[in-house]
Amino acid sequence: MGNHLDRITHLSYSELPTGDPSGLEKEELRVGVAYFFSDEEEEVDDAGGGGGGYNKESSQEHPGAVSELEYSAFCSQECIFSKLRENQDLNVYSAKTLLSMCKPGDLVELVSTSQAPHWAVYELNDQVIHLHEGEIRKDSLTEIGRGRHGRIVNSRYRFRALPSDLVLQNAAGHLGLNSGDICWTSSENFAAWCRFGKREFKAGGEAHSAEQQYFLKVHLGDGTRNGHTLVFRSLEDMIRERRRVDVSGILKELSLGVNGGKE
Repeated sequence: MGNHLDRITHLSYSELPTGDPSGLEKEELRVGVAYFFSDEEEEVDDAGGGGGGYNKESSQEHPGAVSELEYSAFCSQECIFSKLRENQDLNVYSAKTLLSMCKPGDLVELVSTSQAPHWAVYELNDQVIHLHEGEIRKDSLTEIGRGRHGRIVNSRYRFRALPSDLVLQNAAGHLGLNSGDICWTSSENFAAWCRFGKREFKAGGEAHSAEQQYFLKVHLGDGTRNGHTLVFRSLEDMIRERRRVDVSGILKELSLGVNGGKE
């Protein structure tokens, strides 16, 4: 766990962008934040099965709550990603219930303990298109959702979405590609690219520059003022590290530090 903690910048929130997902004030940004990157290759993403970590059993009538980190992310002064319980529904549902909620072109996130979330594009009639084990494939949502719960995450990224028919066209047009031809590093990158069409979700899809900075704020404890901010040069790197944090068990260590050693 030490390596994960070493990659966190321990700066006060007075020196960094605020947690307001609507945007940042220019004077709140400070120059000189160090860059750091993971020295490991992804992906711990696409394993099947898994447990729960839920506060209560999910069912069709009662959505479940997951113990998980919350995030917001910014590129320069623009909020591009928000996962905050205070302004969105983070409850999860059984695959059967999720199926009744999905519309063609929706992004679905499946979650379970000690695994990175798995993302897929919902097509129709229980079918999803997703990146799994180095292949773009079509599978049954109820089949891949066994042992996991999920939710619709269309609004997780703040980019303008493509029309649903184009989302499905993007997804279906890459069916059958395997690792030699795939330019996405995780199921999330692929699903998000299908919905938003932004090249930044592809591996090496954007040129690095000193002006381009991504701030990922990991919110800990009560309220959005407690936490750590990580800085990256590309969206791809930011997604990779966030997914690694999700699966690493870093939540407990950082929470203990914020809350004075009390769980």
